[in-house]
Amino acid sequence: MIRIVALTQSGHKLANDLQRRLAGSEVWFKPQPFRQRVQQAFLRAEKLIFICATGIVVRTLAPVLKNKHTDPPVLVLDEAGRYVIPLLCGHQGGANHWAGEIAVLLGARAVITTARPYLEPVYTVGMGCDRQCPQEHLQRLLEVCLQQAGLGLAAISSINSIDIKNHEAGLIALAKQIEMPFRTWSAQQLNSVEDLLSTKSEYVYKTVGVYGVAEAAALYAAQEKTGSPPELVLSKQKSARATCSIARAYPAPAFLRGEAPDNNALTGKN
Repeated sequence: MIRIVALTQSGHKLANDLQRRLAGSEVWFKPQPFRQRVQQAFLRAEKLIFICATGIVVRTLAPVLKNKHTDPPVLVLDEAGRYVIPLLCGHQGGANHWAGEIAVLLGARAVITTARPYLEPVYTVGMGCDRQCPQEHLQRLLEVCLQQAGLGLAAISSINSIDIKNHEAGLIALAKQIEMPFRTWSAQQLNSVEDLLSTKSEYVYKTVGVYGVAEAAALYAAQEKTGSPPELVLSKQKSARATCSIARAYPAPAFLRGEAPDNNALTGKN
């Protein structure tokens, strides 16, 4: 659930406009008691969009903040809808990316203040499945995972798995259906990111030689694509016949790749 909180008439008008464009959202206009309701929504890990001064949001949420790994993303918009600020959980919670999506919806500008704002993250999906798992089953799981991560399909760069799945018809058909590259990696490659897994399965290791297919495939693919350390955006999600995970990494700066830096990118000039 996404709560759009507005405190003024101008903000209420913008909130209603945004709600019509944003699935799964609800407008709260001057909710009472304000502090209690907003804090409870935050503790339920609901995404929050505030149309008000950042100071109000900071003072309201400060008592319930935990850490960037578990707090939900929080955005702040001005009443005119010109700027979108990812206030909390920019990298870990996906608020930076979400701010960009909201900015596109409104024709606004996302104001990113976290490190490396000029680098767009690369998102990768890792999947594992039973033999002959249907494409439809895999696609439903992928859609659920993208929704949980707050990502659109267009943000994903590839579907990935272990090399023993390189002829798995359902995975191949899924990648073809969504026009996405399907790549597979060896157990040795996937084990190189073992330390980044959220959980490790001895059963999976005994079966295929890695402690987790979905997470490892997503992580390794993001690392291979960017040359930078990857991180999990969504830990392994399981269905009856498949697993899915999402990772990301930021492209290595040009000087680390032996290229001249893009001064326009560094300064934000076009």
